[in-house]
Amino acid sequence: MNFAHQMPFGAEICDDGKVRFRLWAPKASQVSVDLCAKILPMPQMDQGWFELITGEARPGTRYQFKIDDLHSVPDPASRYQPLGVHGPSEIIDPRTFEWKNISWVGRPWEEAVVYELHVGTFSPQGTFAGAEQKLDYLVDLGITAAELMPVAAFPGTRNWGYDGVLPYAPAACYGRPQDLKHLIDAAHAKGLMVFLDVVYNHFGPEGNYLHAYSPQFFSEHQRTPWGEALNFDGPGSRQVRDYFIHNALYWLEEYCFDGLRIDAVHAICDSSHPGFITELAETIRTKVGQNRRVHLVLENHNNEAHYLGGDVCDKPGRCTAQWNDDIHHAAHVLLTRESDGYYQDYADDPATHLARCLAEGYSFQGQPSSYQKGRARGEPSRDLPPSSFVSFLQNHDQVGNRAFGERITSLTGAGKIKAALAVLLLAPSPPLLFMGEEFGASTPFLFFSEFGPDLADKVREGRREEFSRFAQFRSQEARTTIPDPNSEDTFLRSKLDWGSLELGQHAAWLRLYRQLLAFRQREIVPRVKNLLAGKAEFAVFGNKALSIVWALAGGDALLLLANFGDDKVDIPQFTGGRLLYTTADDAAWLQNKKLPPLCATWFLRP
Repeated sequence: MNFAHQMPFGAEICDDGKVRFRLWAPKASQVSVDLCAKILPMPQMDQGWFELITGEARPGTRYQFKIDDLHSVPDPASRYQPLGVHGPSEIIDPRTFEWKNISWVGRPWEEAVVYELHVGTFSPQGTFAGAEQKLDYLVDLGITAAELMPVAAFPGTRNWGYDGVLPYAPAACYGRPQDLKHLIDAAHAKGLMVFLDVVYNHFGPEGNYLHAYSPQFFSEHQRTPWGEALNFDGPGSRQVRDYFIHNALYWLEEYCFDGLRIDAVHAICDSSHPGFITELAETIRTKVGQNRRVHLVLENHNNEAHYLGGDVCDKPGRCTAQWNDDIHHAAHVLLTRESDGYYQDYADDPATHLARCLAEGYSFQGQPSSYQKGRARGEPSRDLPPSSFVSFLQNHDQVGNRAFGERITSLTGAGKIKAALAVLLLAPSPPLLFMGEEFGASTPFLFFSEFGPDLADKVREGRREEFSRFAQFRSQEARTTIPDPNSEDTFLRSKLDWGSLELGQHAAWLRLYRQLLAFRQREIVPRVKNLLAGKAEFAVFGNKALSIVWALAGGDALLLLANFGDDKVDIPQFTGGRLLYTTADDAAWLQNKKLPPLCATWFLRP
């Protein structure tokens, strides 16, 4: 069985073996396709389109578009860039890959335990094939979904992936398109879902040639933190929206991904109705989600609850879930006492912020944010189910956006972390792990890139300037200690050290994660679908202790008691229940109703 997504642009192989080239270039007067050995003019169509069907090209042919005899550019819908983002595109016939696991339809969202990984640093090889060799490890750990950080072609051979400029082409440094498909097919054979992180809010700063022939891709009035905003609501926006909607369908249909994580939705500037995200979700659920379980997860600092609930209500324009930054920030402050930057919003009472997240989703549901200078942030989320919010103690941002890429294990004590893991990995919301955290990886995850000389210095200095507002980096001398993103050593230091996996404390961390995730699948997952949305209650007692009660259909409830303080605390109105799990050394404290320090305990109670 083979799969191909039919696109209205790019290089498509026709049924008769000919190739149709199509490009939207409204600024161009003439366009040709350069097949290296031959240049073929492309007739101009309506509304800025150019199109040519020819028998001169075939799978494997490399080509570029020549714009007004001035610029030779890659195909913006290229399926593969063998020589990088500045080189020619290659014609790919997706129908040559034979999928084996054609009966795979995905897994229910309540089973999700997500493992975020960066292909280049996850395995020694740093390739799709290298990641494939680790699939058994992920299954044994208790993971049900591997999430790849963006793989769309970016400049150079090392990058986090958020500087991609050709969103249809898997980065050549990771392998060819069939290598990525092989990874996904192999994951499905082992019962693993595979998600892809996609970026629809900006293009990277190097290798983007759209201005030369299609400036309508960009907004004239809006900007993002990374440069020009994309045009989702102005003149020409229909073609721009189609370009990204087809990109999502392409990954889901042609590569059989089980879901997408959509980066920084808050940076998509769009005043249209329906908005781009709503149209995207509705299109995907209509075209792909009828026969498969497809999950759409957002990153959205604005906490806009109206986007969520797509898997639990009859609203096809909704997405499945959102990465819950609130729960990370609250837990991080509770464990480390850090209060710089956005952590200041949680420093006043981190236990209450954490408890509210566990019970209601967001902590900020319209309250003013001091970090955002008093601006209201968020929408009410209490009535959404816990499955609408992805919880994590680490992810690529929260590790990699630290100056030295430190992981949580180097910032606080093991006892606090273990208590937090027993909360977040067992709570009804689906948990996310960042690669290596499960064995207490000592390697950092640093910010790295490989831009050309015109950008390299700006990126280095810009990275260091970002930290100038932190007391630790007020001086120029201190900022020079921040690793250079352009250095290959910065990238190599970020690779996981698999040789440490079974050594000392690393092995102990791995045993703990395996134990907790096995317990989750056995005791928590079967009950998640019975949770009553909007019925959870929370309380905070002592200095840093909390309780959460999640009501279940049928009259039972899940009860969590957690104490992040250093002293035992009295438990008010404790009615007990069947003990499911505790991090305490024994359950003797149940008799005197004093919750031990650094403890998390789960009950099932009437």
